[in-house]
Amino acid sequence: MTDIPVEQMSFEQAMKELERVVDQLERGEVALDQSIALYERGAALKKRCEEELKRAEEKVAAITLDGDGAPTGTKPVEGL
Repeated sequence: MTDIPVEQMSFEQAMKELERVVDQLERGEVALDQSIALYERGAALKKRCEEELKRAEEKVAAITLDGDGAPTGTKPVEGL
């Protein structure tokens, strides 16, 4: 695990660490207490990834298109 707090991680950092956590849990080679801690960390990492994806989707949805489907610019998205 990294020393970076989950809430400060980029999507890529959180996803990479989440993959490591899942790998450790799937191997089943850790003690119960460590498995619980890993599961909790994994849940926080999953939440972070979902939040970052939602933010990105909202930005992409804000791109305006013309009649031919070509991008014409962006418009503000409420709540960003």
